Amino acid sequence: MFEYAPAPESREIVDIKPSYGLFIGGEWVDSQGENHHKTINPASEEVLAEVAWATEADVDRAVRAARAAFTTWSALPGSERAKYIFRIARIIQERSRELAVLETLDNGKPIRESRDVDLPLVAAHFFYYAGWADKLRYAGFGRRTTDGHSGEDPRPLGVAGQVIPWNFPLLMLAWKIAPALACGNTVVLKPAETTPLTALAFADICRQADLPPGVVNIVTGAGETGAALVSHPGVDKVAFTGSTEVGRMIARSVAGTGKRLSLELGGKAANIVFEDAPLDQAVEGIVNGIFFNQGHVCCAGSRLLVQESVADEVLDALKRRLSTLRLGDPMDKNTDIGAINSAAQLAKIRELAEAGVNEGAERWSPACPIPERGFWFPPTVFTGVAQSHRIAREEIFGPVLSVLTFRTPAEAVEKANNTPYGLSAGIWTEKGSRILWMADRLRAGVVWANTFNRFDPTSPFGGYKESGYGREGGRHGLEAYLAV
Repeated sequence: MFEYAPAPESREIVDIKPSYGLFIGGEWVDSQGENHHKTINPASEEVLAEVAWATEADVDRAVRAARAAFTTWSALPGSERAKYIFRIARIIQERSRELAVLETLDNGKPIRESRDVDLPLVAAHFFYYAGWADKLRYAGFGRRTTDGHSGEDPRPLGVAGQVIPWNFPLLMLAWKIAPALACGNTVVLKPAETTPLTALAFADICRQADLPPGVVNIVTGAGETGAALVSHPGVDKVAFTGSTEVGRMIARSVAGTGKRLSLELGGKAANIVFEDAPLDQAVEGIVNGIFFNQGHVCCAGSRLLVQESVADEVLDALKRRLSTLRLGDPMDKNTDIGAINSAAQLAKIRELAEAGVNEGAERWSPACPIPERGFWFPPTVFTGVAQSHRIAREEIFGPVLSVLTFRTPAEAVEKANNTPYGLSAGIWTEKGSRILWMADRLRAGVVWANTFNRFDPTSPFGGYKESGYGREGGRHGLEAYLAV
């Protein structure tokens, strides 16, 4: 059997400090509380650093710093703001290898994904929104005049409170901070408690770029810190990416306050394969759709809907392909499946996988050795899945695929839409007319055709129903940060 030679990326390129404080007003400051959290490498359970948890008083300090900076930042011409954002983008590119290693150590995702997917997209978002900073009056928001622009520059909202998840820590930061700064807002951002290190590295990048103090503030902590930020009366705009459950709590908290809100929440996307699809290509799309980033993707194609006539052929090919995936050290460039981000997430995945077995679905995983330390779950496929099964309805957020079949396009649409979520979907067919027919009927914010998990900073992303509201990316991503 062919064997890969180990190809580990060096850890020497990153300098992780033993402990980190909070980044407020352009300075590193100590928390006013006593709570600290150890962030660990999920692949080895090794402690990476100790991180301060911000108190309500710390959040207040950060919001006040952002409010003070807003006066001068929002008054800058867009072309001047653009220079800072371009500078941040270039520094991210220069430090991309370091940031990729840091992301993999803290998150558990394979280094190939951090290096080749996450970091190029992070830089691209800052480059893209830097280009918008002096063109906001031409974005098409508000009243139009005869020369095609709105007649006056749309106004920034003020202070943006942003809470991001652990699955794409640096990319979600870019999605939120880049458009906020381009529009003239200032930011207080809270990263996820299990993955704070790249956000803290970004604070250093802000200093390296000479970003004016207080324009970006980073407060680390758990749910209490996020709740303090969301409810702070000095915050004008709240942006959250995370679970639907927390999204509901935030929506209730913000209701009636006058704060603007955008939510990007959970998903249970259908990846739909028709009998005329290029099946080898579709199998790669299925693998990318659910096993990329260990399935820690809100828009993951976690429900495979395959036309009955080719179901056996697709499943056989899928199982052969899964048998070639390599699970193990995320720092090894050969690794396809990295570590689950935390013990709590692993427990949730195991609970739902057991529920699938108990409800009568058939479970299959390829033979693969599981490391003794760390948090791991093998790529798993369930067949014989019913629409009523928990594994077909609840977001697992792990490398678990539920397979259902259909006979007609109408049945595929009905099954795909039979979910409380509406974030994304995939269609695999050679017929352009069928792609358009399906896309018009699928209740999903993003529909991919003969591809999956394809992102671009120029394209808006967001969902319907319990997947949230508002759009991030593209021209639409500006509107969330402008008074229009």
